[in-house]
Amino acid sequence: MDAWEELVTSALLGTDRKPLAGSAVSGGDAAPVALLDAAAVHTVRRRAGLRPGPAAAPLEVAPEDGRRPLPERARRRLGQLLAGRAAPAPSGGRRGAAPDLAELLPQWLAAAAEHGYGAPAAALPALLDAARARTDLRPQALAFAGPRGLWLARLNPEWKFALRGAAASGALPDPADPDAVPTLWEEGLFAERVALLSAVRAADPARGRGLLASTWGSERAEDRLMFLDSLRAGLGPADEEFLEAALSDRSRNVRATAAELLSALPASALAARMAERAASCVSLDRTEGAETIVVEAPHECDAGMRHDGVTPTPPTGRGERSWWLGQLVEAAPLDCWAGRFGGRTPEAIVALPVTDDWRVELHAAWCRAAVRQRNADWSRALLGSPSAPQATGPGASSLAERAQLLATLPEEERAAWVASFIAAHGLSEAFQLLGVCAVPWSDPLGRAVVDALDIARDAGSYPWSFSGVMGLAERCLSPAAAPQLTALTALPAEPEDASPGAAAYWSEAFQRLVSTLELRAAMHAELAETD
Repeated sequence: MDAWEELVTSALLGTDRKPLAGSAVSGGDAAPVALLDAAAVHTVRRRAGLRPGPAAAPLEVAPEDGRRPLPERARRRLGQLLAGRAAPAPSGGRRGAAPDLAELLPQWLAAAAEHGYGAPAAALPALLDAARARTDLRPQALAFAGPRGLWLARLNPEWKFALRGAAASGALPDPADPDAVPTLWEEGLFAERVALLSAVRAADPARGRGLLASTWGSERAEDRLMFLDSLRAGLGPADEEFLEAALSDRSRNVRATAAELLSALPASALAARMAERAASCVSLDRTEGAETIVVEAPHECDAGMRHDGVTPTPPTGRGERSWWLGQLVEAAPLDCWAGRFGGRTPEAIVALPVTDDWRVELHAAWCRAAVRQRNADWSRALLGSPSAPQATGPGASSLAERAQLLATLPEEERAAWVASFIAAHGLSEAFQLLGVCAVPWSDPLGRAVVDALDIARDAGSYPWSFSGVMGLAERCLSPAAAPQLTALTALPAEPEDASPGAAAYWSEAFQRLVSTLELRAAMHAELAETD
């Protein structure tokens, strides 16, 4: 047995049961000491006789980051935000009055990117840890970390996620480079090719389409689908020929996407075919002086409809005819309906009665068409008045539909509509609608949200019923609103019918809102110091 193994065996079993071989001391209190002495001597001998391994290759020098360094106060603030993201959550679900630093980090990163700052080297490890923990934070965090962040990520397996997107987020050739672009397109990894196609398409839509066409026949179906989606950027009439050819693709998903893109081009041949089919199903009846929309849904899904992207099999629980009708109407250009209904405006068309309970199906299809075609006039008509009850609105039958329609309107109009909706209905149904409003919220929208929160507090309800809206307010209210909110931080007297302790919770929630807005104002001021 090896001498070292003898020592280990004696140490494990004890010197009384396994005396140390070759030792003059065979037992008693001196035996353990002799064992340790022998182990120490043998350890030195083993280390001295160890043969050195081959030298590791020297580390590659970290690349330079040419962006501006952070101002000192902004650098310290970044350290606070990165340290605060790992703070334990308050016990009992109560958030306290302190700002949530983890939720402020994305805003800080976005603002730092606008100012063109690069990440300080000392912050890179914590920044990569934050990106590893939060996938939603990764694009901003990795962009801010820059080339040195990717260099550092190669040295730690826990940061390998950064390398997966390195090809797509790293240096791409100039979209106009006549040699590098085709080479990367033909030889690059899938992520590199997706990023390259998006970059070329953004700079020159025609060249991007030509790049895609050059290898279209040899691409896998799932890759064709992803590449085809890139045509959404800069989609125009020049893309019609390519998309028409894609309607005959062997992949059903590719055909459906091509049909969707063509239907977003109101002057396309597919849009004209769909308009003709939809018009044959929807007409105006003038019986006995009353004007009513009459719907006759398709009785079959023929080969032409299937070629143009109509899916023949409906989802479970959906009737075939209504399913086909919806697809035809949503793919038809909305401008075709004015001629079909005597030159009426979208508001007048939407207000017409519809026979045989087809109203919900027809209006839902028009909603989808308005979103797909980004038609603000039809979106306004289908949204109706923000003060109208949801169940009696002219078109949109759900908050999700209303949110999608709102996204087609200009920012100021969108914010004004949501402000009026909140004034009429409160905050209980406004969360989805607030999510499509531009940040920071306009003054009228901010006032509407704060007034509704104040009303909810006076009603004696608990603030956690509005925690989602309160969280949005912390991120989206203009920091300039902080002084106006100070009065709401006071602890009011509780009404007799109020929930126990609700006033204290509300005071705490408003304190957190004010302190968060003040912190956001400080963050922006610190980042602007050297501008």
